Amino acid sequence: MSSYEARFRVWRGDQHGGGLRDFTVEVNDGEVVLDVVHRLQATQAPDLAVRWNCKAGKCGSCSAEINGRPRLLCMTRMSVFDRSETVTVTPLRAFPVIRDLVTDVGFNYRKAREIPAFVPPAGVGPGEYRMFQEDVDRPQEFRKCIECFLCQDTCHVVRDHEENKQAFAGPRYLMRVAELDMHPLDAAAETGLDRSSAARKEHGLGYCNITKCCTEVCPEGIRITDNALIPLKERAADRAYDPLVWLGSKIRRRRS
Repeated sequence: MSSYEARFRVWRGDQHGGGLRDFTVEVNDGEVVLDVVHRLQATQAPDLAVRWNCKAGKCGSCSAEINGRPRLLCMTRMSVFDRSETVTVTPLRAFPVIRDLVTDVGFNYRKAREIPAFVPPAGVGPGEYRMFQEDVDRPQEFRKCIECFLCQDTCHVVRDHEENKQAFAGPRYLMRVAELDMHPLDAAAETGLDRSSAARKEHGLGYCNITKCCTEVCPEGIRITDNALIPLKERAADRAYDPLVWLGSKIRRRRS
């Protein structure tokens, strides 16, 4: 196995401040950035804080920014970098730093709790749900999400404007709203909840200007913008501004 010495620049610090520190560390063939960070911990920086778990790209724990791009440490191979290149590893910029490469992503869990759960249809018990296969396939893509929060980190609405966090759920949770809104058995409307309207009024759908940066960094290849956010925007606009949709809702309400 061949090896070489790589130059790494890693952010060290905490919520009170910090900066980039330079290291030279051994790299072996086939390794990923997380391997190198672990070697750095073992040989030079034993107090370096980094969050990780599965090392298989399925837990979403080791999110960070590598050369300014949000990535998973365990899924970024060292072979994608030139050997003469300095690899810079920094924490997710959109969230507060706890220490070194570990950030406080509690914002995302607070937004998750703001979205009402699936409402089962009345009179239909578990195991009795019946759906067309195409209705199963449509939201199945969104269930591949590993909640690495790279899409949340790269979204400029969250990343560059701290003041937007109160009103904006971010692409991951707007995708969750879209998934539920597409579900043919979700009975939220019968309780008076219009999910697409809630996305516009409560979760900040209008802040999204579909730059597709969230799709570009998704390690699961989910087409967040094309398959979730744009259709959700279309439904929200129809229900808010289309006079025929408005009239139909009035007629249905009167009949009921």
